[in-house]
Amino acid sequence: MNHLNPYKMNFLELVKHRASVRSFSERAVEAKTLEYILECARLAPSAVNYQPWRFFVVSSAEAKKALQRCYNREWFTSAPLYILACGDSGKSWKRGSDGKDHLDIDVAIAVEHICLAAAEQGLGTCWVCNFDAALCSQELRLPENLIPVAIIPLGYPAGEVERRGSRKDIEEIVAEL
Repeated sequence: MNHLNPYKMNFLELVKHRASVRSFSERAVEAKTLEYILECARLAPSAVNYQPWRFFVVSSAEAKKALQRCYNREWFTSAPLYILACGDSGKSWKRGSDGKDHLDIDVAIAVEHICLAAAEQGLGTCWVCNFDAALCSQELRLPENLIPVAIIPLGYPAGEVERRGSRKDIEEIVAEL
């Protein structure tokens, strides 16, 4: 797919541009743009390249209502569609020394690829983890092996995007050993 970045941002500019969007316009997300974003997620790295993720595009009115019952916030209902990111712990890598499951890490990397690809294309997202995962599985009739990890509302921002909070100084987060 030959997809051009209309914003011509370098990576640092893109990261600075990305923000959590909590107000979406009614404009539909174009199929080619959604395909591009999902292709970026598909190419995300994962531990031992197991790729234990599964993404569901939630766009029908019925499925959107079901998903909205899992995260009851007014702003959330304004998104034209959602991507539900799930993981399969039966297919994720577990560290040999202590058995740590890398499912959440792997899915999180792919979700960040979604968020950055969306920002590059002029769309907004908001990483939602504070939802009822059990209800989500039930409402969307997910297979038992899939664990809902994050919901990403996706759409064009309505108006200016408010950047929340400040970032720590580099000295607060980096140390040399």
